[in-house]
This record gives sequence, C-alpha cells and structure tokens, in this order.
Amino acid sequence: METLTPDLSKVARSFEKFRAAAGVGAIRDEEDYERAMTLIAAIMDETRNLPEREDADHPLADLLDLLTAAAREYEADHYPVPASAPNDVLRFLMEQHELTQSDLPEVGSQSVISEILSGRRLLNARQIAALVTRFHVSADAFIERGDRH
Repeated sequence: METLTPDLSKVARSFEKFRAAAGVGAIRDEEDYERAMTLIAAIMDETRNLPEREDADHPLADLLDLLTAAAREYEADHYPVPASAPNDVLRFLMEQHELTQSDLPEVGSQSVISEILSGRRLLNARQIAALVTRFHVSADAFIERGDRH
C-alpha cells in the first residue's frame, strides 16, 4: 500500500486561498468563533435538502463537519454548559434567544413545548436533533440523565 505524502507547500497555498475566501481559519478567539458560526449557518442553509437536516453528499458537507467540530471544541472550552435538566436547558436557550413556545414549530406545537418545559414530557430524538440544529449545542444538553438533580 502506497502512502501519499501531501505537498505541504501546495496545501499551505490552498489553505491561504480558503481562508481568504471563507474568512475563517482556526478558532482562537471570539471573533474567529463568530466568523465560523456565520459560515456554518451559511453552509447549513446551502446544504439543507430537507427542513430538518443537511445533505451529507453536498460538496460542503465535510467542511461543515470540520467547522462544527472546531466550534464545539471552542464552545466546550469557553461556554461550558452546567449539568441541568433538559427542560431547564431549553428554557434557558429560549430566554437567551427571546423565543416563545410557538417559535419552535420544528420541536412541536405550543402545548408540546409547554409539556416539555414543565417536565411532563421528555424530548425525543427528532426533537433533540431539531434543537441541536437550531441552537448549535451538543445533544447531551437535551438528554435526560439520572445523575442530574
């Protein structure tokens, strides 16, 4: 099996062109993070083939994966989410984004959101996926754990 050694000078030139075109490189500070999030949102809009998910075969899908991984790492270091009940996390995010229960139709009706927020209903996998897409947070924030109090 032959090992391909990349031409690093070509990689460096291509990466410089990418950074100039995309306006994003490594995420080292809040400004880099905001630029990355803007590009992530634009790619998600471009690659979406269904209302709730991106097209994995789109030419920008791999870039989206790389950017979201880098953004998650930055968020984990700079915006750790304390262990909270999923309904408390949702309530917090709704307050931060100034959303009402009816602003989340991708999760469910106003009455469904009300039941989730009151703790009478748990989020299902589809709802968690919608919230992850909407708020760009880890799915772990919405998964009920027995060790949360």
